[in-house]
Amino acid sequence: MINLLMNVLWLVLFGWNAGLAWLTATLVMVVSIIGIPWARASFNIALFMFWPFGRVAIGRDDLTGQDDIGTGPLGFVGNVIWFLFGGIWLGLGHLIIGVLCCITVIGIPFGLQHFKFAGLAFAPIGKTIVDREVVDAVRYR
Repeated sequence: MINLLMNVLWLVLFGWNAGLAWLTATLVMVVSIIGIPWARASFNIALFMFWPFGRVAIGRDDLTGQDDIGTGPLGFVGNVIWFLFGGIWLGLGHLIIGVLCCITVIGIPFGLQHFKFAGLAFAPIGKTIVDREVVDAVRYR
């Protein structure tokens, strides 16, 4: 129930504009054609932005137990390119917003979400978004 409340507050205060910004970035990547390999990661982040509480980003190889194109060497190269051409600025932006949110006690949960997004913004390729319960199930199998 608390996740629902926090997600609604997030959507009203932060999520709608952050999610739309990531969707716009996804559209720009697809239209530019050269950005298509990174569009999937951007789209996943956009959806994550709309409803973040109770969900986490984990590697697809951790979830499935096998490598794919995004979790292997090509995924690493894609993450390096992402980091150099925008990921560093996106991640730093989320870190700064997270610190600003944590100045007040009420903003701490939202700041923690921005810290989570910062880590994802630095290297999103090969990641998938799942419910926290899935992570617990994967961890203990």
